[in-house]
Amino acid sequence: MNMSMRKKLYLFLASAVIIHFLFIYAKSSPFTVTRPVAVPTDVIVSTENTPHFDKVVSSSLALYDTLNLEQLGLSRRAYEYAIKGFNYLLSTGKLNNDHVISIVDFSKASANKRLFVIDLNDKKVLFNTYVSHGRNSGREMAKEFSNAPESFKSSLGFYVTGGTYIGKHGFSMRLFGEEKGINDNANSRAIVMHSAAYVSESAIRMQGFIGRSLGCPALPEDIYKPIIQKIKNGSCLFIYSPNASYAAHSTILKKVA
Repeated sequence: MNMSMRKKLYLFLASAVIIHFLFIYAKSSPFTVTRPVAVPTDVIVSTENTPHFDKVVSSSLALYDTLNLEQLGLSRRAYEYAIKGFNYLLSTGKLNNDHVISIVDFSKASANKRLFVIDLNDKKVLFNTYVSHGRNSGREMAKEFSNAPESFKSSLGFYVTGGTYIGKHGFSMRLFGEEKGINDNANSRAIVMHSAAYVSESAIRMQGFIGRSLGCPALPEDIYKPIIQKIKNGSCLFIYSPNASYAAHSTILKKVA
């Protein structure tokens, strides 16, 4: 056998040995390709059921008794709903001004101080005063609610406060409704927080209730500026009523139930 034939035979045998071992390795230790997992960008990871979230909710709920909010006239259910919704909005990154929460309790007649602004960090009530409801929501009590333009009714639910501006009512603050079909038309309806002369104790003495707005939560002239300055730019506002339709359709309450 000449040299050329020997080389060809050597190369053939070497190739056969290599292929044989590769075959055995492939059967005993398969090679796995790991692909990166794509995470949908529109999915929000909820923290509602995490221990930290539950701890924050429980701690905040305890303030109801600590601050004697029942004696001030705030419904416990209004407060509990507000705190759970606040923590949901916080967990989804909606709140920039996250140490304060504002609650409007429409289970009370307008002759009662039914706006409560609470500092959750310092654990104190900052403001407790009068606030109006829409003229078509009722007279003394707000009983009917709407998200529709020109309805002149209040809208319930969770809002995030916006920036301030000077409008026809002077210094005012924009509101952005966070619940589709319930209050998400607030901005287009020009539902804002402003002052009004008809939100006063003199109006209560004269007619038994304060005046009504076109749907805005209007405040007394002597205190509206410090309230707006405190809650502007990304805090949580919750407008409550013991309204069965709202409780059944609230997108946020369903998420925190």
